[in-house]
Amino acid sequence: MNDDAWRRLSGLLGLGVRSRGVVVGVDRVREAAFKRTLRFAVVAPDASRHSLDKVVPLLEARKIRFVAAPSAEALGAVVGKPTTAVVGVVDLHLARGIRAIVESGSRGAHREETV
Repeated sequence: MNDDAWRRLSGLLGLGVRSRGVVVGVDRVREAAFKRTLRFAVVAPDASRHSLDKVVPLLEARKIRFVAAPSAEALGAVVGKPTTAVVGVVDLHLARGIRAIVESGSRGAHREETV
Protein backbone atom coordinates (compact mmCIF):
# COMPACT_ATOMS: atom_id res chain seq x y z
CA MET A 1 0.00 0.00 0.00
CA ASN A 2 1.43 3.37 -0.96
CA ASP A 3 1.54 6.47 1.26
CA ASP A 4 -1.45 8.13 -0.38
CA ALA A 5 -3.61 5.02 0.04
CA TRP A 6 -2.56 4.76 3.70
CA ARG A 7 -3.42 8.43 4.27
CA ARG A 8 -6.90 7.96 2.79
CA LEU A 9 -7.44 4.68 4.64
CA SER A 10 -6.35 6.37 7.88
CA GLY A 11 -8.93 9.08 7.35
CA LEU A 12 -11.71 6.56 6.93
CA LEU A 13 -10.58 4.58 9.98
CA GLY A 14 -10.59 7.81 11.99
CA LEU A 15 -14.17 8.47 10.88
CA GLY A 16 -15.01 4.90 11.82
CA VAL A 17 -13.67 5.40 15.33
CA ARG A 18 -15.85 8.46 15.81
CA SER A 19 -18.94 6.75 14.36
CA ARG A 20 -18.29 3.45 16.15
CA GLY A 21 -17.95 1.72 12.82
CA VAL A 22 -14.67 0.10 13.87
CA VAL A 23 -13.47 -1.98 16.78
CA VAL A 24 -9.95 -1.70 18.15
CA GLY A 25 -7.74 -4.44 19.55
CA VAL A 26 -7.34 -8.18 19.32
CA ASP A 27 -10.16 -9.12 21.69
CA ARG A 28 -12.74 -6.78 20.15
CA VAL A 29 -11.83 -7.87 16.61
CA ARG A 30 -12.04 -11.54 17.56
CA GLU A 31 -15.42 -10.95 19.20
CA ALA A 32 -16.75 -9.21 16.08
CA ALA A 33 -15.41 -12.03 13.87
CA PHE A 34 -17.12 -14.67 16.00
CA LYS A 35 -20.39 -12.69 15.88
CA ARG A 36 -19.94 -12.36 12.10
CA THR A 37 -20.23 -8.58 12.24
CA LEU A 38 -16.63 -7.96 11.13
CA ARG A 39 -16.39 -6.79 7.51
CA PHE A 40 -12.70 -5.95 7.09
CA ALA A 41 -9.55 -5.65 9.21
CA VAL A 42 -6.29 -3.71 9.23
CA VAL A 43 -3.46 -5.63 10.89
CA ALA A 44 -0.10 -4.29 12.08
CA PRO A 45 2.63 -6.61 10.76
CA ASP A 46 4.99 -5.68 13.61
CA ALA A 47 2.50 -6.60 16.36
CA SER A 48 3.51 -9.39 18.70
CA ARG A 49 3.50 -12.88 17.23
CA HIS A 50 1.02 -13.90 19.95
CA SER A 51 -1.46 -11.20 18.87
CA LEU A 52 -1.07 -12.05 15.20
CA ASP A 53 -1.53 -15.75 15.94
CA LYS A 54 -4.82 -14.95 17.67
CA VAL A 55 -6.20 -12.81 14.85
CA VAL A 56 -4.84 -13.72 11.41
CA PRO A 57 -5.89 -17.42 11.38
CA LEU A 58 -9.39 -16.42 12.51
CA LEU A 59 -9.65 -13.79 9.76
CA GLU A 60 -8.52 -16.33 7.19
CA ALA A 61 -10.88 -19.04 8.50
CA ARG A 62 -13.86 -16.66 8.40
CA LYS A 63 -12.75 -15.37 4.98
CA ILE A 64 -12.57 -11.79 6.26
CA ARG A 65 -10.38 -9.67 4.04
CA PHE A 66 -7.57 -7.73 5.68
CA VAL A 67 -4.63 -5.55 4.82
CA ALA A 68 -1.37 -4.80 6.58
CA ALA A 69 -0.85 -1.36 8.13
CA PRO A 70 2.61 0.25 8.00
CA SER A 71 3.16 -0.41 11.73
CA ALA A 72 1.42 -0.88 15.08
CA GLU A 73 2.41 2.67 15.96
CA ALA A 74 0.90 4.13 12.77
CA LEU A 75 -2.28 2.11 13.24
CA GLY A 76 -2.52 3.15 16.88
CA ALA A 77 -2.10 6.81 15.97
CA VAL A 78 -5.14 6.58 13.70
CA VAL A 79 -7.37 5.28 16.50
CA GLY A 80 -5.95 7.40 19.32
CA LYS A 81 -3.75 4.82 21.03
CA PRO A 82 0.04 4.51 21.33
CA THR A 83 -0.01 1.23 19.39
CA THR A 84 -2.54 -1.36 18.33
CA ALA A 85 -2.25 -4.73 16.66
CA VAL A 86 -5.51 -4.71 14.72
CA VAL A 87 -8.50 -2.57 13.85
CA GLY A 88 -11.67 -4.20 12.59
CA VAL A 89 -14.31 -2.53 10.46
CA VAL A 90 -17.89 -3.49 11.35
CA ASP A 91 -19.73 -0.90 9.24
CA LEU A 92 -20.53 -2.29 5.78
CA HIS A 93 -20.30 1.03 3.91
CA LEU A 94 -17.06 1.98 5.62
CA ALA A 95 -15.62 -1.44 4.74
CA ARG A 96 -16.57 -0.94 1.09
CA GLY A 97 -14.82 2.43 1.03
CA ILE A 98 -11.69 0.97 2.61
CA ARG A 99 -11.67 -1.96 0.19
CA ALA A 100 -11.89 0.48 -2.72
CA ILE A 101 -8.88 2.40 -1.39
CA VAL A 102 -6.89 -0.78 -0.82
CA GLU A 103 -7.65 -2.11 -4.28
CA SER A 104 -6.83 1.19 -5.99
CA GLY A 105 -3.66 1.61 -3.89
CA SER A 106 -2.31 -1.81 -4.78
CA ARG A 107 -3.00 -2.09 -8.48
CA GLY A 108 -2.05 -5.50 -9.78
CA ALA A 109 -1.93 -7.10 -6.33
CA HIS A 110 -5.55 -8.04 -5.69
CA ARG A 111 -4.76 -10.17 -2.62
CA GLU A 112 -4.13 -8.05 0.43
CA GLU A 113 -0.67 -7.90 1.94
CA THR A 114 0.35 -10.88 3.99
CA VAL A 115 1.08 -10.27 7.64
